[in-house]
Amino acid sequence: MNFYGLSSYREVIRDWYDGYRFGDAEVYSPWDVINYCDALLADPGAEPENYWANTSGNDLIRRLLKKANQTTRNEVEQLINGETISKTIRQELTYGDVEDSIDNIWSVLYSTGYLTQRGRLPGRQMKLALPNREVRELFIDLVKDWFKETTLTDSARINRFCAAFPAGDAAAIQEMLHDYLWDSISVRDTAVRMNRKENFYHRMLLGLLQSQDSWLVKSNAETGQGYSDISIQTPDRIGIVIELKYANVGDLEAACAEALKQIEDRKYAEGLKRRAVKKILKYGIAFWEKECMVAMA
Repeated sequence: MNFYGLSSYREVIRDWYDGYRFGDAEVYSPWDVINYCDALLADPGAEPENYWANTSGNDLIRRLLKKANQTTRNEVEQLINGETISKTIRQELTYGDVEDSIDNIWSVLYSTGYLTQRGRLPGRQMKLALPNREVRELFIDLVKDWFKETTLTDSARINRFCAAFPAGDAAAIQEMLHDYLWDSISVRDTAVRMNRKENFYHRMLLGLLQSQDSWLVKSNAETGQGYSDISIQTPDRIGIVIELKYANVGDLEAACAEALKQIEDRKYAEGLKRRAVKKILKYGIAFWEKECMVAMA
């Protein structure tokens, strides 16, 4: 980095491409560093990319998610959120052994660099972690795809969930949304700004609501004096405004109240009123880890 005059990017490169460990040595991914330095020399504003991950088909992670029971989903969630999991690693596996057990998939993910070790335990066990932000972003993208694929296969369930919004059934929305959160793999970005913490929940809810082809669903649309998280117009001219909040200290009730107040203060319903909807429903939805609360104005 110093040779190319890119020492000011040291922390970014460490965050994205460091984290591998061979014995006691910490190692960067050389392929990623070379590619990112090359990009920076051409454009000093270049953003880090998933160079190494894009060279593979990522089928192993897809297999892991498809085989995942609730315990495995919790383990993937721990990894994404910066924690470690302990697994027995079999380094003598052949590719044909992968399908025999989900534990074998962990071993292959370690051997192929998707996971790295953060310490050894007795009995060939290792503390495993995602090595860096590059691989974490890859896991997050694949988890989103997996959640969308698995959720949308249950059309009856998702239709009941969506129908509760124009019906004004906040209790049903809360109950079913809680079930979706329990089934999902959440991403708790503890080191980012509050609005970024809401991103996982925003995308999940938006994906569920966009399953209704006849609805006009907008994300971050300018609807008054600002941008509401989600606005909806149904074919029978019912308007729905949804504001999401992350309850940072777990106070879901206070976060819901803040969301509803923001809808009123910033007049998020005005855009729907101009479209001559017959009825407008306003929802404040608060999240904290896998808990949620839904309130109506």
